[in-house]
Amino acid sequence: MPQVSSDYTPPLIFRNAHLATIYCGLFRKVNGVVQKRERLTLSDGDFLDLDWSESITPTQKLVVLLHGLEGDGQRPYITGSAKLFNLNGFDACAVNYRGCSGEPNMLYRSYHSGATEDLREVIDHILKTKDYSEIYIKGFSLGGNLVLKYLGEDHTIPKEIKGVVAVSVPCNLHSSCQQLLSFHNIHYAIRFKGNLIGKLRQKQAMFPELITDSDINKIKTLKDFDDVYTSKAHNFKDALDYYTQCSSLQFLPNIKVPSLIINALDDSFLGPECYPFSEVGLNPNLYLETPKYGGHVGFLGKKNITYTEKRALEFFDLL
Repeated sequence: MPQVSSDYTPPLIFRNAHLATIYCGLFRKVNGVVQKRERLTLSDGDFLDLDWSESITPTQKLVVLLHGLEGDGQRPYITGSAKLFNLNGFDACAVNYRGCSGEPNMLYRSYHSGATEDLREVIDHILKTKDYSEIYIKGFSLGGNLVLKYLGEDHTIPKEIKGVVAVSVPCNLHSSCQQLLSFHNIHYAIRFKGNLIGKLRQKQAMFPELITDSDINKIKTLKDFDDVYTSKAHNFKDALDYYTQCSSLQFLPNIKVPSLIINALDDSFLGPECYPFSEVGLNPNLYLETPKYGGHVGFLGKKNITYTEKRALEFFDLL
């Protein structure tokens, strides 16, 4: 499908991309979502946690929510989505990736932008244990890349999966990394790196033979983290190999499930290669919306409902 138009117009103050990103990430509050946690044991013996919230009416519709880098199932962009979907006839399952639910995972490996094997296990578990006839997926940032890669890989997508919305997606991971290493994103990069190194210290305590102080001291940037840990722990040659293999851009032509990508043009995390205009034009199942404003997973709207929350509900209801 061709690019779709956008009518998102935020309040004047949130036309600043950094304010939109920071406010929605750090200061937005969402109340009224009741989540119940389920621990899923994975096939390799590790675990991840699922945070469930229910529709106000009985339903056979479910939305699976996938957070971004160093996020979790309680981030406002997750609970805000869950709340709106719960109020409109959807149960919600917020996936916490390995090591993201407040407790270190058991293995040396963790999560990453292309770990679709974990998403497949989540979907398989839901299909085996629940009775949903319609499953939708909404992914943010890293989670958006993850779900698009999942849809485009060479495997059968369950018929119950009816649609996907992916928000602020780094479709080209190398391009996004280059943006995060630029000066105007230095504060975000420092925050991400600090969180990641903190978790790596936990890994070092669990697996001292696999990570040394010298290794950790080499990490000056987010790319260094991917060279030192992400690539080595997940069987990639180096950071660039990881970015190349896991970028969702190359998988977009194969997607057969209706999918909407919403990437703001002022998103400072996304380089030019993260806006898949040509790929969307060649695949009738893909829709690309590029609002002028929104920042990275921002999109503040009226009544504490973001534009992408409202837009995802509209998109799924039309399928």
